[in-house]
Amino acid sequence: MKPDWLGDSVKLPDQTIANRALARQSQLTKPPGSLGVLEELAIQLSSLQRSETPAADKVQIAIFAADHGVAAAGVSAFPQEVTVQMIANFSAGGAAISVLAKSLQADLDVIDVGTVVEPGKLPGVISRRAGAGTANLQVKDAMDEAQLVVALNAGREAALRAKERSVDLFIGGDMGIGNTTPAAALGCVLLDADPSQLAGPGTGLDSKGVAHKANVIREALSRYDNLATQPLEALRCLGGFEIAALTGAYISCAQLGIPVLVDGYITTAAALVAVKHQPEIREWLIYSHQSAEPGHQAMLKALDAKPLLNLGMRLGEGSGAATAVPLLRAACTLHNNMATFADAGVAEG
Repeated sequence: MKPDWLGDSVKLPDQTIANRALARQSQLTKPPGSLGVLEELAIQLSSLQRSETPAADKVQIAIFAADHGVAAAGVSAFPQEVTVQMIANFSAGGAAISVLAKSLQADLDVIDVGTVVEPGKLPGVISRRAGAGTANLQVKDAMDEAQLVVALNAGREAALRAKERSVDLFIGGDMGIGNTTPAAALGCVLLDADPSQLAGPGTGLDSKGVAHKANVIREALSRYDNLATQPLEALRCLGGFEIAALTGAYISCAQLGIPVLVDGYITTAAALVAVKHQPEIREWLIYSHQSAEPGHQAMLKALDAKPLLNLGMRLGEGSGAATAVPLLRAACTLHNNMATFADAGVAEG
């Protein structure tokens, strides 16, 4: 039985404050619209945070790590043991997201939702294991109902920690060798797309490897009917523990009133599931960057998302989202601190 909180209502942005933020932008000492997306970000954050002085200072980053049974089908260029090795690297501060989190003075939590080998007790690593990796989605359901609930609740807990810390912004990250395959499978179901359209190179597959990945996904999809109208069931059958945890985190953030900065391909797959489950969640999601993965581009288009950056990044971990945080901080600083025409004694256009 799925958790009751999945049916809780999503908070609505404050349109009155959004209007005030828009009015302030029109009075700042610049031509209207001249700061482009930075103006839009300030207005959006104002409405979501219900504040006339939006902020992106306090950031929580939660990295969900898990393994995937479908790795046995040869869909990744890297061995599965890398997942648990990277958890240790996160804990030791050596990963890209660890460095970025430190530079942003952001809180960083690493949540083991189900690696094949348990990482053991490590500083900053939280154990919320749904199992020792998912089952191989090529031949059976990726997880059972109980495992799905554990993973969703792991995401819920991360959002609740963010709420307790009174953060301005939540970033979810992922780690899981082979996880571009379940992401693509979910995209195929929820976007009614063929695997040849969404399967991509992931960590470095060649064209033959990509074609094989598409065939693995096609074989998995052949077992199901009508998953497109059941996003959480699609998540159970085709997803990963970390994708489920991200989905739970995004749903919960929208319910709790916490803006989310979405990272790349895997996290956008979770966002797609969340939005299909509760369309109102869309308002709470800001998309940080565009990955080169074809599946990511298709998902962004379906979500009518306009990513802030396009830097050719495809690392995961939340790294693209962390890279975009300074843009949000700049948007808030400009909105809150620029002089108005009246303040500066400057003639308006």
